[in-house]
Amino acid sequence: MTINLEQNHLLREAAEWRLISLLFECPVGDWQMNVKNLADEISDSQLKTAAEFAKVEASEGLYHSIFGPGGPAPAREVTYRSWVQPGYLLSELSAYYKAFSYQPQTPETPDHIAVETGFMAYLKLKEAFAEECGDKENVEITAKAAKTFNDEHLAKFTEQIAKSLASS
Repeated sequence: MTINLEQNHLLREAAEWRLISLLFECPVGDWQMNVKNLADEISDSQLKTAAEFAKVEASEGLYHSIFGPGGPAPAREVTYRSWVQPGYLLSELSAYYKAFSYQPQTPETPDHIAVETGFMAYLKLKEAFAEECGDKENVEITAKAAKTFNDEHLAKFTEQIAKSLASS
């Protein structure tokens, strides 16, 4: 199998999204090893730095004190979208995940930033696979879904989380 430039780009993006997802997961189990392995595979220097810092500083207690209830940076989209009914939001996210057969391996809710960024990683992998298969229709469908999901979900609350993290 020869990987073309577009596939390589998509695989790199998938690895970066997955690392971001891991950095927003509770650091338990194989978390340290998974962060290290993904950080070794990416080239984004800021993301590598975040991974190195997280490997040293991360703990379950720190995670819950920052991202848990009452913490300075709640990790759920519903927290930042007061004008949207929580049930509707969760239903919409679940429909996205079901449409692409995404089954996150985390106990977090569908609107948790780790789940949503994990979904972006998954979409990039699906897009790379469709590219490898020469399936232009699914390349376009998946690319459009990733852009729409990012615009309609992640972009709606990630900047607010970043501001909260910067000041905490």
